[in-house]
Amino acid sequence: MNRQLIRSYILLVAVAIFLFTVPVAFTLTKQLRDDTGVSVGREAATMALLLANGDRISCDALEQVAKAYDRETPGTVQVTVTSGCAPKLPKPAADEALSRALRDDATTTDWGSDFIWGDHLVVTVPAHQPTADGASGRGPVVGAVRIEYATGDMTSRLWQIWGFRAGLAVLVLAAAAAIGAFAAGRITRPLRELNDMASKFSDGDLTARSPVTGPPETQTLARTLNQGAERLDTLVASQRIFVADASHQLRTPLTALRLSLDNIADGVDDEFVREDVEQATAEVVRMSRLVNGLLVLARAEAKVTAAEPLPLLDIVDERLTVWRPAADERGVTVALRGSIDGRPLVLASPGALDQVLDNVLSNALEVSPDGGTITVRAQSQGDEVVLSVLDEGPGMSDAEKPRAFDRFWRGRGLTGRSGSGLGLAVVKQLLTDDGGTVTLRDAPGGGLCVEIRLRAAPRSGG
Repeated sequence: MNRQLIRSYILLVAVAIFLFTVPVAFTLTKQLRDDTGVSVGREAATMALLLANGDRISCDALEQVAKAYDRETPGTVQVTVTSGCAPKLPKPAADEALSRALRDDATTTDWGSDFIWGDHLVVTVPAHQPTADGASGRGPVVGAVRIEYATGDMTSRLWQIWGFRAGLAVLVLAAAAAIGAFAAGRITRPLRELNDMASKFSDGDLTARSPVTGPPETQTLARTLNQGAERLDTLVASQRIFVADASHQLRTPLTALRLSLDNIADGVDDEFVREDVEQATAEVVRMSRLVNGLLVLARAEAKVTAAEPLPLLDIVDERLTVWRPAADERGVTVALRGSIDGRPLVLASPGALDQVLDNVLSNALEVSPDGGTITVRAQSQGDEVVLSVLDEGPGMSDAEKPRAFDRFWRGRGLTGRSGSGLGLAVVKQLLTDDGGTVTLRDAPGGGLCVEIRLRAAPRSGG
């Protein structure tokens, strides 16, 4: 929008300059041509009067005037005489203009070109013999005076006229561009602020607000959006608080219910009753996982902590150490491989990466066959660090991969167990909050690859 406003402003100024400057330049050019033609014609007419007298004194005077004219101006005087005294001056070449002057008593002005002028202005004036009574009049033609006036100085003056105006136009357009850029920035600044607010909203920052600035229309829009954002933030915060409180409040009775079922199972000898109690206990465990997942997701959406540099490999080693005993029980091997030099730091919220790895490793172990392998790889790619977790389970179809991050969507593993359906939703939320991404791909040789991309922390100087 800024560019469109600047271009429109420059175009408007350019049209105004063209409409004002070009006619003025043409007027000055015409004036220069007319003044020069009149001046040269006047000089030629004066010399024709001296030539028409026909006496020696007039001839000598004409010679002196012509020589002075040759020295002081870019013109050259040429004279032809049919009767009377002939001055010692160059004779003009015979042409149509000279014939018209001698035969038809006609004065001609030839600019040498139809477009402005040529290299020379040629003025040919007939010389009339005075009447018998000595008064000036139209006696017979006794000769002609021709002045060839070089137009080089006029051309230089013409370039000055047009060049000055062209340079002035360029300066005015440059100033117009600067003023247009400033004005466009002032006009569009409220819109950019609203766009920044919208961008933050799309990134999940519901606390973003737009300054109420600019013209009345944008101020009204900013107030309306801020009020809507305030209400939305309040509603979402209330929802998060409700989910967190409900999850927290449900954990205690679920824990008590599980303990009660365990006590019942210990005191019952009937196999059918024991089987029913174990099924109820399994459902309680599943419900506890669901409640814990909702609580973690609510805290992740609240985003109460900021990302900070954390040692990636230290966190990975710690979480693998925690999960290896559970993997060993199934004969599953957990291997860490990678091509990272040193101990890279990544930007993540404290504790968030731990939860991400716990959920991903839990899912990988859930679907891994007994005796399988879970491979964790880490490598640097530009400004990112890529952490991949590969399993040898059944994998997912292309239709299932996009749905895997939806809440409460559950895939089935080889073990027949199922989770709460919140694990990958929590993973995506935590990574998104810290500027990372998570992608599901097919692992080489079968299985699923969970690719986690984290922002690499900038290295401190020195």
